[in-house]
Amino acid sequence: MTGTIDARLAGLGLTLPEAPAPAANYVPFVRAGDLLFVSGQISQGPDGLITGKLGDGLSVADGAEAARRCGLSLLAQARVACGGDLDRIVRVVKLTGFVNSTPGFTDQPEVINGCSDLLVEVLGEAGRHARAAVSAAALPRGVAVEIEAIFQVR
Repeated sequence: MTGTIDARLAGLGLTLPEAPAPAANYVPFVRAGDLLFVSGQISQGPDGLITGKLGDGLSVADGAEAARRCGLSLLAQARVACGGDLDRIVRVVKLTGFVNSTPGFTDQPEVINGCSDLLVEVLGEAGRHARAAVSAAALPRGVAVEIEAIFQVR
């Protein structure tokens, strides 16, 4: 199904990945009424997982790109949950972003902006959201970033 959001993705030169399968005993998303809760999506690109620790080898720009990749995976999961129709997204309600970082690293918001900026690029005003950006001592598989989302859908 091709709609406004798909056209915007194409116009931006973006392609959504296949919705990643869960890595353990959980589901990739749950719908409760008009809210869609998408499980945390870890940073991965076409060449595999984006790993490392912010403040120790990864720059803020590297982290923001990893977060952007999480955003693409969040949209891929939302597409599946919405039966292939991203135009069913009313708005992004909230993101919670986890940044694999050293104890002294304090630029978590700038890292998670990679995802936030992507969602506004793709969804316009509907992409603006509440958010938390927090540090983690480690993340699954050593990834740099993990982000979960709550969408309102029709």
